[in-house]
Amino acid sequence: MSQSPDADFAKHARSQNEADEAALALIDSLERKRSELISALRPVIVGQEQTIDLLLVAALCQGHALLIGVPGLAKTLLARCLAHALGLDTRRIQFTPDMMPADILGTEVIQTDPATGDRSMRFIPGPIFTNILLADEINRTPPKTQAALLEAMAERQVSVAGETRPLERPFIVLATQNPIEQDGTYPLPEAQLDRFMLSLVMEYPKAAEERLIVSRGEVETDQLDDIKPMFTIEELRSVRTAIKRIPVPEHVVEYAVDLVRATRPNDSTCPARVQPYIAWGAGPRAGQAMLLSARCLAALEGAPAPGVAHIQRVASPVLRHRLVLNYTAAAEGLSPDRIVELIVESVDPAKA
Repeated sequence: MSQSPDADFAKHARSQNEADEAALALIDSLERKRSELISALRPVIVGQEQTIDLLLVAALCQGHALLIGVPGLAKTLLARCLAHALGLDTRRIQFTPDMMPADILGTEVIQTDPATGDRSMRFIPGPIFTNILLADEINRTPPKTQAALLEAMAERQVSVAGETRPLERPFIVLATQNPIEQDGTYPLPEAQLDRFMLSLVMEYPKAAEERLIVSRGEVETDQLDDIKPMFTIEELRSVRTAIKRIPVPEHVVEYAVDLVRATRPNDSTCPARVQPYIAWGAGPRAGQAMLLSARCLAALEGAPAPGVAHIQRVASPVLRHRLVLNYTAAAEGLSPDRIVELIVESVDPAKA
């Protein structure tokens, strides 16, 4: 005998309430788990607290992150540590100029049945079939390979031999880029840069931190095994949805939108002192990334909702790789970070 509509509604309501309670508990645990992560990383990673926070934000939101820094700053090591802490399968690709799409996506091979002699095609998955893909020196591979990676980043799927194959969620690309050597590199297209939720710049360590790094020596591989997973894969699959449900005050939403619109030189809100230096500004995806990052950052700090300060903290990581500066900016030595700084100074949050 089928249940009445009222019974079905009550069952659905109970299920929804249980899901809401689980989501709330998950959000409430983020501050504690952030502290646990920082403590677990201290024996391996020295300093870089801000980068760790923002990299965790990208991972929990299932967003891709670009790590920019000179060699030796532990970019790859930090990404591997984060993968261990999240308990996710991870694979690493060292990008080179001779790399082809099949080296990342996989390929089909002819397989012969030894019993019957029949031949069939078998797909051998590439390293992209993982949860966290560590893409080292992503700008060293040619556009054809970058385009193959772009589909995976945008759609969480790949197309091989005329068949579309979904990627397991979560799928996160943590890419590194060396800003020094530009010979033999291929600049990432704007469409691919826009798919990175955050762009993080790793600076040289402070003097005290560098002394500690030198005295410790190189990190051994077995030290990573001491970093225990803090989430189950089911929790990670639901944490992004829980973060998206964190309420955001209307004036904070308006402030984020105002910052993004102020990056566009043809918009009336673009500050006069930065307008001559910008060729193209950020699109709506920047605003979405800004609010999602601010929500997650607030949850990691135990705040009930994001505020203006959270938006300001994620402004540069969200916008720096989405701005296209012109030759005037290059001639005057203005970086994207400086442009974002000037925009933040010019946009009044009280008017949002």
